[in-house]
Amino acid sequence: MTEDDADFIPGDGPTSGISVTLTTGTIQAIRERVGKRGVSAYLEKAAQRQIERDNLDELIADFDKVHGPADPGAVAAKRARLTGGASGAGAAA
Repeated sequence: MTEDDADFIPGDGPTSGISVTLTTGTIQAIRERVGKRGVSAYLEKAAQRQIERDNLDELIADFDKVHGPADPGAVAAKRARLTGGASGAGAAA
C-alpha cells in the first residue's frame, strides 16, 4: 500500500502541497499573527478545527433526528450550572 492509498486522520501522515486561494485581507491577517513562515501551520490547524466542527455538527444533527431538538430551557439551565452564571436567555447556544 502506498501513501496515496492509505487513510490518514486529520493532522496525521506526510505533508503534501496544494494551491489555496484566499483574499488578500485574510492572508494579511494570518501573516500578522504568525509571520510568513507560519502560514501553512496556521492553515493546517484551522482546517483541523473546521473538520472537528463539521463532525460535531453531523453528530448533533444525527442525535436531533433520533431524539428531537434539545429543550432551550434545559440547555440554559445546564449552561448556567456549568459556568456558575445565571441561565439568562442572552447566552448563545
